[in-house]
Amino acid sequence: MKDIDYGQIKLNLQEIMKEQKISINKLAFRSEMQRTQLKSYIKNDVQRIDISVLARLCYALDCSLYDLIEYIPPDNNNEK
Repeated sequence: MKDIDYGQIKLNLQEIMKEQKISINKLAFRSEMQRTQLKSYIKNDVQRIDISVLARLCYALDCSLYDLIEYIPPDNNNEK
């Protein structure tokens, strides 16, 4: 049985932090999150995304959910 590639979800947290020149320490303080948890989100190393975490990040960074999350469709050219 072949695995289906549905694409992936990418968090643009690192890019937004660079744009706003905000450190992980400052973001952790503003969002009331642990630095270790933030590092996982920055590295896109999360399996399940918590909606309340996304709300905290959007609030702390004054950005929309659309700025924070991006859907990358699968590359179906490799299947043919």
